[in-house]
Amino acid sequence: MSTLPTNNPFESLRGEFNRWAEAGRGEGMEHEHLPITLPVLEKMRLGRTDNVLDVGCGAGWLSRRLAKLVPEGRVIGMDISDEMVRRARRASLDDDNLLFVVGEAAEIPWEANFFSHATSVESAYYWPDPAAGLKEIYRVLREGGAAWILINYYRDNPYCQQWGPLLPVATHLLSADEWSELFRGAGFGNVAHERIADPSPTPEVYAGKWFRDAAQLRAFKSEGALLVCGTKTVAGTPPELNLRIL
Repeated sequence: MSTLPTNNPFESLRGEFNRWAEAGRGEGMEHEHLPITLPVLEKMRLGRTDNVLDVGCGAGWLSRRLAKLVPEGRVIGMDISDEMVRRARRASLDDDNLLFVVGEAAEIPWEANFFSHATSVESAYYWPDPAAGLKEIYRVLREGGAAWILINYYRDNPYCQQWGPLLPVATHLLSADEWSELFRGAGFGNVAHERIADPSPTPEVYAGKWFRDAAQLRAFKSEGALLVCGTKTVAGTPPELNLRIL
């Protein structure tokens, strides 16, 4: 189920995430998302010379972590919010192999066949056109490269579906199977998905707006985030011989 505004969705998204950046919300993303992201980093099996794209990098917390894992490679953090990118750059002056660029998933400002890995954490359901975004990620990956998309807002988790009306921008509430089909439509092979549970402690009392109470938050974490991944298969290689990523 998709809901798109009648005005320019890319500008709406940029404006909203610029407001998030100005409110300091980008810097808090690491605390919120690290528990579900660490298992993904292990699955990615990064090498020292790998080139990695971080789509929807926000204030750069994951990009900086990635840069330390590929000291002889390169990390590109990309976000639609120019204010997020400015803050990411200011916080990353000591990372020589890390660059931040302004861009949208549907039009990645980078050359084809460059990255060995691409990842996106809690960003993909905001993309105005997820199918186009995945096709662009496929374009910039080299043969044998892998894409890893991690999201908390998906149809199969009943404890997040109340978020839609609370979010100020258009979103896509898709199932794991629908995300997998988008991967295949973009050209990816070896497409797979799994849940990544959030092991972080839940407070006894919850007073935020996203969940009814602490019990619902606990159930949401137990259901886990959705990880969808796929590889850019090597031309002329039988599918079963291409990289298996899960």
